[in-house]
Amino acid sequence: MSTKPPTSPATDTSLITPGLGRRMACWMYEGILLFGVIFLGGFLFSVATGTRHALENRHWQQLFMFLLLGLYFVFFWIKGHTLAMKTWHIRMLDKTGRPLTLGRACLRYVLGWIWFLPPLLLLSFSSHWTEHLGLATLLLVCWVIFWALLSLLMPGRQFVHDLLAGTRLVYRKPAARAERERKWWQL
Repeated sequence: MSTKPPTSPATDTSLITPGLGRRMACWMYEGILLFGVIFLGGFLFSVATGTRHALENRHWQQLFMFLLLGLYFVFFWIKGHTLAMKTWHIRMLDKTGRPLTLGRACLRYVLGWIWFLPPLLLLSFSSHWTEHLGLATLLLVCWVIFWALLSLLMPGRQFVHDLLAGTRLVYRKPAARAERERKWWQL
């Protein structure tokens, strides 16, 4: 019976970057799960403020949602993964392979808005963007595709906001699968 010597998180070769397809599938699944978070948050905000119309207190509600989503992501990233990331076997670590600190998780959350801010800022210069909702959607989709593909050119194939925040996404094989593979290689 041979035992593998312990490795530090920074030198652990099992910390591989998940493929772009896996990361984007996780991203889409996260969006589906966030629908419930946003729905519940909107309901709670409306009840707490007595808002009866969607445009009442709009800016306060946007700030509340920004903070609510930040709380959601930061809480789960500190623990290593969100539900979607757990489903797709992706973990969030800092660049040395250690769990995220509160500050690093908050920084990643703010930098993560790069996924959406450039097209939204561009649209904000047009007072008639709601008349061209199809064009706005196309612009957002093209930006997301560009931003995702840009990761293929980055060191470690990480997203730009991960590089800036000092974080990384890693693929973690399920324990049962890793054990099967370990036993097979020892034959």
